Amino acid sequence: MAEAYICAAVRTAGGRRNGRLSGIHANDLGARALDAVVARAGIDPSVIEDVIFGCVTQAGEQAGQVGRMAVLASGLPDSVPAVTIDRQCGSSQQAIQFAAQAIMSGTQDVVIAGGVESMSRAVMGSNYLPGSGISPISDAIKQKYGVKGFSQFVGAEMVTKKHGFTRDDTDAFGVESQRRAAAATEAGAFKDEIVPVEIITPEGEIEMHTVDEGIRPGTTKEALAGLKTMAEGGILTAGTSSQICDGSSAVLVASAEAVKRYGLTPLARIHNLTVTAGDPVIMLEEPLFATDKALARAGLKIGDIDLYEVNEAFASIPMAWAKHTGADPDKLNVNGGAIALGHPLGATGTKLMTTLIYGLKARNKRWGLQTMCEGGGVANVTIIEMA
Repeated sequence: MAEAYICAAVRTAGGRRNGRLSGIHANDLGARALDAVVARAGIDPSVIEDVIFGCVTQAGEQAGQVGRMAVLASGLPDSVPAVTIDRQCGSSQQAIQFAAQAIMSGTQDVVIAGGVESMSRAVMGSNYLPGSGISPISDAIKQKYGVKGFSQFVGAEMVTKKHGFTRDDTDAFGVESQRRAAAATEAGAFKDEIVPVEIITPEGEIEMHTVDEGIRPGTTKEALAGLKTMAEGGILTAGTSSQICDGSSAVLVASAEAVKRYGLTPLARIHNLTVTAGDPVIMLEEPLFATDKALARAGLKIGDIDLYEVNEAFASIPMAWAKHTGADPDKLNVNGGAIALGHPLGATGTKLMTTLIYGLKARNKRWGLQTMCEGGGVANVTIIEMA
């Protein structure tokens, strides 16, 4: 089977809800990542055979096939096709896997995988038509699982309780995510992976957005202890949950033949692609079992992996993942995670992959693993080997 290589990877710095990126249309925000990944790869954009773009809230400005609209807003030629996909929080991680499958099958040679989410402008859940009485979950499904609906917040608390985590445990994790993100920013760890985005400030000045806006340096357990829980009787709070975020990201995936033909420089080889699904009620626990399957298929053990990126949808998810797999916590989300850096839904998959690649490169390490929980009880796992 043909090999698939990631030859460029970029992300925007995250923007807080109604923050510095909120004035940018999702089409234009997605275009920024597309233009940047092509420039980083140093490739003629006319040879790109497809763009696979993740987006979760496909409503309002993100309706109408936002992947294609991002291409039209970019410097890519009109001849480049695009498709928009939704695997919930794992949308752009799935985009990577679809791109890699196209390369490995020999049907395509150069594909961009990416994603965009302007959570300020296309509010999460707005595609559910709130107030209409319409539900995306049929009565038959509700009866089958004995629920009124599926909730990530309920699932996160179920994971917390099942794995025996306390409020003190999750608050400590939230503090550490903020500490690591602040330290990484101060050390310039994100400098090479972030593509600057031009913004206009409220004062009418033009600035470049280059720093993740959600980081709160100096966060303490005492401060988090004062936050109200999201659910009555629960444990998780806004300080131990992913931040609403605006952002885009992209990676360029190419075959070995394309690498030679176009003079590309591989950053990493995609070693394993896994997706699994399980209980839709607890929902967010599936990365644990997906990782077991991915490692077995790859012939690797958790200790063989040098860095892990596990999306911090809620603190309890990477905590449960590390407990289940026996992963070294010092290798987990080493530059912080979505609690501090934000979770721009459809863009998070390629965002995490970008951070994983640059984290491995900075440490001269070999193996990386990325996974995240997804709505409906689904999880993707992608294992890469640095080139």
